[in-house]
Amino acid sequence: MQEATEPPLDAPGAGLPGPELFIARQLFAWKRLVGSREGFSRRFEAERRAIRERVDSLHEADRGRRILIPRLRGLEDSSRYWSVWMTLDHLRITNQAFASVIGSLAAGQMPPGKADTAAVKPSPAADAGSEAAFEASCEQLVATVAGIASLETSLRFPHPWFGPLTAAGWHALSATHLGIHRAQIAAIAERLARS
Repeated sequence: MQEATEPPLDAPGAGLPGPELFIARQLFAWKRLVGSREGFSRRFEAERRAIRERVDSLHEADRGRRILIPRLRGLEDSSRYWSVWMTLDHLRITNQAFASVIGSLAAGQMPPGKADTAAVKPSPAADAGSEAAFEASCEQLVATVAGIASLETSLRFPHPWFGPLTAAGWHALSATHLGIHRAQIAAIAERLARS
């Protein structure tokens, strides 16, 4: 189900407000400095479980409803009018991209193209299949990381917000990214409960 009119939002890829992006960069650099591969893997799995539990708590008929939520920290304005299934579709896309980037860097190859937040937006037609696809993408990322001896690669691939990252940086980002969208799904669920 979809509302009749689209709300006026920033264009996909517009990014975060300047001051918020500055703080996000500092916080992410700190997380990378004090975090560990094992810690980021644990956080990824914890966020994955929390997402699954939240999705499972919703009636299936509500999971496809697009809901406008307030903008959360770390979330582009263009991502505020998604359904739970759209959010899972976005996570599928990004998890697959993270796995590909991590695998390429670990193999000593630069990934083709460039990372672009506008290119990883979900389909508004995302459906129940996004749930299994999300889980499969999580498994792909976990398996990719598990198969690599060292994520501290000499090559770095740039993220549009956080600059050039090693495979370890992309791994850390994958856990942080799940946390942002777990909060998004929680906000969607809260609005659904009130509607």
